[in-house]
Amino acid sequence: MKTIILCGGLGTRLREETEFKPKPMVEVGGAPILWHIMKIYGHYNYRDFVLALGYKGTAIKDHFLRQRHYNNDLALNTKDGKVVTFDNNTPDNLNDDFNITFADTGLETPTGERVLMLKKYITEDLFMVTYGDGVADINVEKLVEFHKSHGKIATITGVHPEARWGLVNADENNLVTEFAQKPMLFDYVNGGFMIFNKEFFNYLKPGDMIEDALARLIPEKQLALYKHEGCWYCMDTYRDFIFLNDLWVKGPKWKIWK
Repeated sequence: MKTIILCGGLGTRLREETEFKPKPMVEVGGAPILWHIMKIYGHYNYRDFVLALGYKGTAIKDHFLRQRHYNNDLALNTKDGKVVTFDNNTPDNLNDDFNITFADTGLETPTGERVLMLKKYITEDLFMVTYGDGVADINVEKLVEFHKSHGKIATITGVHPEARWGLVNADENNLVTEFAQKPMLFDYVNGGFMIFNKEFFNYLKPGDMIEDALARLIPEKQLALYKHEGCWYCMDTYRDFIFLNDLWVKGPKWKIWK
């Protein structure tokens, strides 16, 4: 089953990092967040990816085309440019095993239209889609099982976001009872990690955000919610970038791979 990762946005709220690179290439713990996302799927043996490229998409191509050189020792002859790579595939430095299709979907194309443009690469009855800036300790295998069990066209993963600010609670006498420092909110948001039957393409139109097509499924009762109660983090701003890198040092819960 192929997984489409939406990698084409401008990342304007993270301009400190995205002025010279696309947001999926912004690093967490020394590796692009895109790599972290792919490792989550790869942990469950979903290793076939279609990357919907846009803003500075060549940086993503360059990274993976050169990854073998980055991860291993190599020898270079400066006269003829011949490169010899020495395989450092050890338990501490495992080479990734991804099958990647790089697809240019335009600079300012909305997310739904990007997915529609990739229809030609989806040959199986099911495919997955996620955003290029969100990580979670999600069990992808259980997500797939859930989708197959209900028979609907689409499943999105509902996650609990953290409040951006601390919340204040008070009693009936207006006396403060609690300061809740950035608590996890009760409501769900769409955290990516979506799975679709191929029929979903019939609900996508040029100019769509992916949410437009999802909304068309609701009256037909064809959209299901997989509730993920574990961790989920989105790198939307520079504050998120700092937060995720701090978490990587302390112990990232989304690092489910060995």
